[in-house]
Formats: sequence, structure tokens, C-alpha cells
Amino acid sequence: MHAFPEIGRYYETKVFQKLLEIKDSDIRISILEQGKSAVDKGIHIGGAFSAVVPLVTLYYGNILQYRVDQPATPGQDLFILSKGHGIAALASIYADLGYFPQEILKDSRSYDSILNGHPGPILPGIHTATGPLGQGICVAEGLALASRCLPSYDVFTLTGDGELQEGMAWEGILFAGAKKLDNFCVLVDKNEGQLDNPKNLLYSMERLEESFKSFGWKVLNADSTQYGPVLNALQEFKFGHRDGRPTVILCHSRKGSGGLSSFMGNHKVDLPDALADQELRLQRIRRKARIQELGSLLDSFSGKERESLEAFLKKSADAMHLSYRRMSTDCLEIEDVPGPVRIQRAQKRDKKIVFDPEKLPGLDPSRQYSHQEIITAAMKAFAQDPKVASLDADLAGISGLEAGVGFVDQRRALNVGIAEANMMAIGEAFAALGFNTWVSTFCPFFDWKVFRRIAVSFQERIEAMEREDGWLSEGHGLDLTFLATAPDLETKTNGATHMGNDDILVYDGIAHLKIINASCPQQLLSILKWIMEGNRGLVYLRILRTATPVLYPLDFRFQFGKGYLLRNLIDPHGYIVSSGRGVYEALKAAQLAEKLGIAAEVVDMPTVDPELICQLHDSGKPVLIPEQNNGYLLRKFQQVLFRNRREIRSENLVPMNLLDPAGNPRFIHSATYAELLDAYGLTPENISQKLLSITGPA
Repeated sequence: MHAFPEIGRYYETKVFQKLLEIKDSDIRISILEQGKSAVDKGIHIGGAFSAVVPLVTLYYGNILQYRVDQPATPGQDLFILSKGHGIAALASIYADLGYFPQEILKDSRSYDSILNGHPGPILPGIHTATGPLGQGICVAEGLALASRCLPSYDVFTLTGDGELQEGMAWEGILFAGAKKLDNFCVLVDKNEGQLDNPKNLLYSMERLEESFKSFGWKVLNADSTQYGPVLNALQEFKFGHRDGRPTVILCHSRKGSGGLSSFMGNHKVDLPDALADQELRLQRIRRKARIQELGSLLDSFSGKERESLEAFLKKSADAMHLSYRRMSTDCLEIEDVPGPVRIQRAQKRDKKIVFDPEKLPGLDPSRQYSHQEIITAAMKAFAQDPKVASLDADLAGISGLEAGVGFVDQRRALNVGIAEANMMAIGEAFAALGFNTWVSTFCPFFDWKVFRRIAVSFQERIEAMEREDGWLSEGHGLDLTFLATAPDLETKTNGATHMGNDDILVYDGIAHLKIINASCPQQLLSILKWIMEGNRGLVYLRILRTATPVLYPLDFRFQFGKGYLLRNLIDPHGYIVSSGRGVYEALKAAQLAEKLGIAAEVVDMPTVDPELICQLHDSGKPVLIPEQNNGYLLRKFQQVLFRNRREIRSENLVPMNLLDPAGNPRFIHSATYAELLDAYGLTPENISQKLLSITGPA
């Protein structure tokens, strides 16, 4: 109850906005000091300054419901800074709120600093690495989707109008509208500039409102050079009626908005000390003037009205990390009070998936099975645990995921349509929340740029767990499996663009990615159980499309980093090493060679086994490496031996793969599987003849 209800709400709102303006000054001063002390004096000043009003409103305007002490606890609102160049503004706010000490803001961008040029999970309270444009929007959308399986919460993200030139962003915007994510709010920092031209966009984005509306979004416009309009828009989203539409707030400003020097309107700058000092002095003068304006407002009241308004002011100031003192009737003192550091290490997560082994499929050794049917049957058991989630990109019939997980809970089995990059980012969001997440498409359709950013997020999470002062604990990595379908020659007649003959050679350069090339259905089932143990990280699992026989016993237990001898010969004449579908051709080749008196051991190497590679090399016997791709295992043999042996008998390592005669990579023509084996010399007959030529007659 207000002491003066007829005018109380109005003046409380004015007081609140004045406090936001004072906090605005504190954050801008912190940003400038951050840039001044950076190892390279570098800062994305234009975008950081234009982001201040939306971010300060969000974090100090009673909009976000969040916990500084435990930012990983479920059920609280989440924020993703998609325009990663605005990290200086967010870091200043996080230091002020107590996510980390103020000292972190000093010497940023240096090797020893956890405050880099873009945000990432090594920085306490940051859930994902952002910077590559458009990806943060899609991760935030994934967080909003996951709330349907968790205690409810809202998700906010801040992007830029320049960032919306990135096509991937619109994959997420389209899907969010289609899924009616009315717990999702995107703030667009419409500052009309980008890297190559900070004064104007390279092409007009004036029809953003129409574009968002056409995708099923509620659109709000706000002048983000001041606090009232942005606060009103955020309050409308947070506390207003929801009708199934996600909300976008177009925050209209300019790069460098809130800065006094025109220099602040640039994109990325090296901040000269003299200019920084000039801007700091003027920003402090502006802060003092804002306090005086607040004092003048208070002076217009007296008695109980003044007491009531001052009580509101003090309470609001405390919440904004500001200390308020009235020195005299016409003098206020309002100081910034950062911290103290409140964040605690997150509670451990148990990532092991609980399931009933009796509900897993039992395989008949006399039958053939497709990998898809194994996955569907197994997921019906695994998905009984609510921590299992899957995403497909219009190829669910090939992966088997949706049929399995969706059989249990359709909320956790999503099909994002023809938008693989968006699918991968949504998958990361689920994984960041603790889900054992699976995303699937054809081998060559995964997006390298998204792969790389997710791997950076994963690495920074590991670093945050390992640091003595880190904010994450065991179980807060990413359990994310990339289920790659139609590998090697399995795509057959679809054509070169769809052939998965080079994917693992490309993706092998992505840090932390565990590559597995499955062969036997029983082996695949064991791989699935291994992943469900939890804490397996980023896994790239290639599965076969064609039904194949069972090679392994029912009690087989998969181990990552281990190859398997399939014939268990005592003293073979040579070895045939392959993986995936190639294992079956290798076994047929060994049988043909046996008729010619050559005993060949067949090695299935679903993952690289350095110890076995060295043993095969050291045996002095020929090692034939037939592969239905551009030589992945050959490359791994070379790498392992180069690291572990001073002398390499390369003449004993004989490749058979899809490289051209000069050893150059190439793409594969459309044909049937049998035609492709014949065209590229990978039939069992070809393999056995090659083995005979390098071992000699028995």
C-alpha cells in the first residue's frame, strides 16, 4: 500500500529508473577500465556500450529470476549473450553481482585471464561459448525448449541486428515460432552497425518486425537509449499475458550509445589511455549529475511521502548493489558496492542413465539387424530415464532416435526439420542442462562451425571443473552424441554430396571429439550402453544403414580406444584392419585368402587403438588397411607410429581406400554398393588379392 497511491507508483517508477541510470554509469565506467587494463587495450566498445541499457535493465530491473550463488541450479531464468562481442558489458555486470571477483576484469584477454574476447563457460555463470554469430540464439532456444521437461523458467538472449544477417539465426527463429516458445525472449541490439561499417549495416534490416511476425513472434519496439521503454517491454514479456508466441524486443540505438566521445561508436578498438581517461572523467561527471537529479526529485517531497519514497529508494538501491545515504537535505551519496563474490561450486551431477537391462533388445546371432532398429529398441529402454533427449533433422527414419525416445516422451524427441546447425546448438543446450543428448543427421551434414564452438564450450566447462576456483563440478560437462548415419559407401545412389567418405577426416581435427565407427549390431548395443554410463563427452558415432550379421558375442563389452581381433589366429600371415561396413568385406576377404592358403587376422578398429597399432607394426607382418573412405585409419596409423616409434617400416602398411592414385582425397560417384566396391577396388576379391600380393604364396 502506497502512502500516496495517486502518485506513488509514478514516482517510484521514476526513482527506479534514475537508479538504473546511475548503475548504467557504473557499468560504463567499469567497461572503460576493463578496456584500459586489457593486455592489448582492446575492446569491442561500440557493441558493448549499446548493450548496456538492455543488460542493466534485465539484471537490475527485477526481470530475471536468477541465483548468483548457484547459476546451474534448475528452475531459474537463463540468459545467453549471443552477441559475444558485448562480453565487456556482461562481465562488468557479473563482477558487480558477485559471480566473480572484480580482479577478473583486469588484464583481460591475456593468457592467464579467464575473461576472453568472447564469453565462455570458464567464466563463472556463463553457460555456453558464443562469438560465432547466430549460434547463441539457437542455444538459447534450446534452453527454452528444455524447460518443457524441467521446472519452468524463462530464457533471454541478446543478439545484434548485424548478427541477424547470419542464416543460422533464422533457423532458430523459425523453429521457436513453430514450437510456440512463449518462455523465450530475444532482445535485438538494433544499433545499426557491424564490423566493416559501424555506422550503418551493410544492408538494411528495417523489416525485422515484419520478418519476426511472419515466423509467429510477438514484436515489441523500444528506444534503448533510455531505460523506461526497455523496462516496459521486458515487463510486458515477463508479467504480461502469453499467447504461445516467443517475444522479440527490438532495442533501437546506435553503436556506442551512451558514450560521450564519437570514438565509442567504433566496433573493435585499441583504447588509448588519454581517450579512456577523458571518457572516464565525463562518465563520472554524468553519474554525479544523475545523482543530483535524483536528489532534486526527492526534494520535491517532504514528511511521510519523502520517507516512503526514500524507503523504496534504499530497498531498490540495495538490490542494485548501490549504497544510499542522505548526507543532508540537498545532498545524496550513492556508491557502487560490487560483490561480494557469492558464487559457489555447482553441485555434482550424476550423469549415469538408469535403465532396466532386461528391456534392451536381445539379439539372435543367426539374424541380421539394421543399426536403426537397434537404436529404436534400445532407446525405448534408455529413455525411461528423463535425462535422455534426442534431436533429428528431417532424417528420423534413418537414425531410429525419434521412434525410440518419442515412444516414451515426445517432449524429449524433437525433429527440427532441415536445419542441422540449429539442431546441433539445441542439442548443446540440452546437454548443458544435464541431459544425455543425441543429435543425428547424415555424416556430411553436420556443421563444422557449430561443432567447433560446441567443442570450445566443452573444453571451457572441463577447465571450469578442474580449476581450484572453478564454478562447475563433476558431471557438468556435455554428454552429447552426434549420431552420424550413412557413413562411407552406405549412402550409395544419393550422390557425391551425401557420401560420408571424408567426414571423420575433417571432424578429426575438432578437439575432444571421440570418433566411433560401429560395425556389428551387438557392438553397437554395447556402445550405446557405454555412452549411457555418462560423462563420455562429445561422441561422433557412425552407424550403418544396411542390416548386417551379428559378429560379437552377447556379453561383448565395448571399450573406447580398443581394437578387436575377430578370428583369433595364433600366427597369421598378415592382418586386415578396417571398421564399420568394411569389416564385413574384410572377413569375406580373409575367407577367400584362406582358400589360397593365407591366414589373415581381421581387426575391427571402431576407435583408434594406439597400443594395438604399435603391436601390428612391430609384428613385421603385412598390415592391409582397406577403408571405404579417404583413409582415416591410415592417417591414424601414421600419427600413432610417428609419435611412438623412431623407425617405421612403412612398406608393411598397405592402404586400400578412396584416395585417388596420387593419394589425393576425392568425392564418390553415385552407384549401388556393389558397384562402388568394384569401382574403387574394395571388393572382398580385391582385398584378398592385395593380401596375397603382399604376403606371397603360402
